[in-house]
Amino acid sequence: MPVATMNLWGALQTTIAQLENLYKSKAGANFYSKKGQKKLKGQLFLDTFQEKVQHTFLDYISSGFELNFMVAVDFTASNGDPRTPQSLHYIDPSGRLNSYQQAILGVSEVLQFYDKDRRFPAWGFGAKMPQGPVSHCFNLNAITNDCEVVGFEGIMSAYSSTLYSVSLSGPTLFGPVINKAAEIASHSAQYGNNRYFVLLIITDGVITDEQETKDSIVRASDLPLSILIVGVGNADFTQMRTLDADLGKRLQSSTGRVATRDIVQFVPMREVQAGGQVTVVQSLLEELPGQFLEYMRTRGIKPQPPQHASAPPAYPPPPQL
Repeated sequence: MPVATMNLWGALQTTIAQLENLYKSKAGANFYSKKGQKKLKGQLFLDTFQEKVQHTFLDYISSGFELNFMVAVDFTASNGDPRTPQSLHYIDPSGRLNSYQQAILGVSEVLQFYDKDRRFPAWGFGAKMPQGPVSHCFNLNAITNDCEVVGFEGIMSAYSSTLYSVSLSGPTLFGPVINKAAEIASHSAQYGNNRYFVLLIITDGVITDEQETKDSIVRASDLPLSILIVGVGNADFTQMRTLDADLGKRLQSSTGRVATRDIVQFVPMREVQAGGQVTVVQSLLEELPGQFLEYMRTRGIKPQPPQHASAPPAYPPPPQL
């Protein structure tokens, strides 16, 4: 594999193996001026040489690491009355999926293959509970009041039934659901390193707890957690983009602490659908392998050794992210 090295005086072309030989022999490599002139300009000496194995996302997944999916759905009043076709929560009798159902189905259908037990925590936020106050983090599974549901079918069923058992309210707060997801990820990390969590938040509006949300994200950046946010509807999502550090500037908390890494990916559904080049799910999952690898590498977590005797997979091989 050729390696080109340049400085202010000249250039040289070499390989990894040749660089290793330079280090071992303590010899110098010659720098020459412009190509073809062969005028010696200087020498390169290597003080250290270290070769590291960079494991891939597939290396971790194939050795038993899991991606555990979680979802949080916006039940604020700005979505519109679910009984009317204009509502973002309207359940079409013809079977056509609304934006929330599209996001839930698309992401969970992919991530379920990386989650062995297919039990997904599912929450709602921004709704008034029956005979109770507004809640900003409640279980969608009202039948057992357990935060987990089974499979994406369980999420879709719990979502539909919740629409008619709560009253849409507000305001829009992300902090409570992010803190809940972070609590689960933190608890899991205490007992092993082979689980990574992915929280999908689907929302139609601008958050009213922006700084609290940033504080929650900064704290969660130390945990095995990524946050996918889908914006549905026609709201102005400019504020949401500040949560996504794609421009290279990491989030900062109210205390001045900077996020350890970028863990948020925000996608406005209308813009992706209008582009037509990639799907919403592809846009959402684009950065996930990189975020996963950054967490594992910075903590020195390596893939587990291969198992000599393993049970047959319960599901087909997972699709590539």
